[in-house]
Amino acid sequence: MLFPDILPVSEGEAVQPLSAMNPMFYMASVGLHRLNRRCRLALDGRKYSCLKTDIILPFTVFSHRSLLLRKLAGTSMNLQLNKVKNLRIAVSFVDGVVVNPGETFSFWKLVGKPSKRRGFQRGLQLSFGKLVPMTGGGLCQLSNLLHWMVLHTELQVAERHRHSSDPFPDYRRHVPFGTGATVFYNYLDFSFINNSTGSYQIKVWIEEEFLCGEIRCSVDKNISYSIAERNHRFVRRNTAVYRENEIWKLRQNTATASVEWEKCLFKNSAWVLYDTETVPVEVETE
Repeated sequence: MLFPDILPVSEGEAVQPLSAMNPMFYMASVGLHRLNRRCRLALDGRKYSCLKTDIILPFTVFSHRSLLLRKLAGTSMNLQLNKVKNLRIAVSFVDGVVVNPGETFSFWKLVGKPSKRRGFQRGLQLSFGKLVPMTGGGLCQLSNLLHWMVLHTELQVAERHRHSSDPFPDYRRHVPFGTGATVFYNYLDFSFINNSTGSYQIKVWIEEEFLCGEIRCSVDKNISYSIAERNHRFVRRNTAVYRENEIWKLRQNTATASVEWEKCLFKNSAWVLYDTETVPVEVETE
């Protein structure tokens, strides 16, 4: 029974729904969620981006890359290699997509169901604080990359979900904790809307060690965005340790290099699942 790890946690225990207790309940719950999402998509009135082109838009807005293989204790390297295969399939559906003004980008509308029939392999999926094998596992790395890049643009995130736990310590991490976007077919989606006057294009590809991406635009906006982490800490509450921070977005005028505005996007608090002896931990008192 596999569930995306996005539910609240308390005192070191994941809160499990009734459907986690019985396989039949689980299948029924997933089926209802997926049916509900299909109905909502049919009735929401949005125009979803679907145009892919080999013509590259002229202006690079932001680019990033993330390490494909990580040091994860107790996990099979074959599952990580399968993750890379899954990412290659998903990348083929996303690379080159253009999001025109008024359109919505939807991860699952483009990638589709990650089934064995379509070539997806058993990769790693985070479920209630544990990494478990699942067909299509590992696609969250692509949604994480897309979310991080979108945060550095004027594009507006419409749907994003995050994990409720911090499952393993940082390893060659180059982005702040808590900026990921988990996905679970099809009812936990990652989507964003282009409410600007220019067209944006998603470019993603895989190099030897990295999943790479960039967002390009049809016009030069003369503005840039940066993401700042503030008030990061590890804190112990009773027997559990939590990792907390704030994620802020800043907009700069590229001509004057001045900050025009800043705002707090979200505050994170996640149950830490690994040994915290090597990190400073505050003890919260009442």
